[in-house]
Amino acid sequence: MSLLEVLPLAIVMIAGPQILSPIFLATTEQWRANSTAYVFGAFLSISLIIVVAYLLGTSLGDGGGLLGASTKQLLYLAVLVLLLYAAVTTYRKRNVSEPPAWIGRLTTATPRFSFRLGFLLLGFFPTDIVTSVSVGTYLAANDDPVTDATGFVLLTLFILALPSLGVFVLGERAEAALPVIRDWMNDNSWIISEAVIALFVVLTLQNLLA
Repeated sequence: MSLLEVLPLAIVMIAGPQILSPIFLATTEQWRANSTAYVFGAFLSISLIIVVAYLLGTSLGDGGGLLGASTKQLLYLAVLVLLLYAAVTTYRKRNVSEPPAWIGRLTTATPRFSFRLGFLLLGFFPTDIVTSVSVGTYLAANDDPVTDATGFVLLTLFILALPSLGVFVLGERAEAALPVIRDWMNDNSWIISEAVIALFVVLTLQNLLA
């Protein structure tokens, strides 16, 4: 799996409360510490899921699989099922415009809370865990090194850090723009996610049928 193939999935990772949370955190009193803790928590959980999925994929070896299918074909099939699940989940939640009830706690968040939130949201939110597992198993199926996921992880973290970076660079102008960006992402993120998932489904099908 090439770096260019894996990068678009970063958009799926941050769509929804994953990007809404750092926008809120960027406007808190301890925004520097909160934003850093959130991104660090996300880094740990994303990396953990990818590595575990990759190791499980590579441990299957190159032998025969179910009904004579090769191990690689089975891995691609697993990726395809995961992606379709993510697509269905994203579509079903497309009309959920209200943020989760717990998001109100972000106005008084602490770095400890922010770290836990980043770890849980980016590691174990349904679409995120599916995406991370897809990346790990896809790399394993292609015999690519797990380090090829570095670009995917870094881009995801960079997008999550953008709200706090904006406040750092632009100050009050960024604080005024963040609510507008938050509302747009909340209303349209599902469309972007579906488009990226569809692209990755096509790439997986190409490899599966090759």
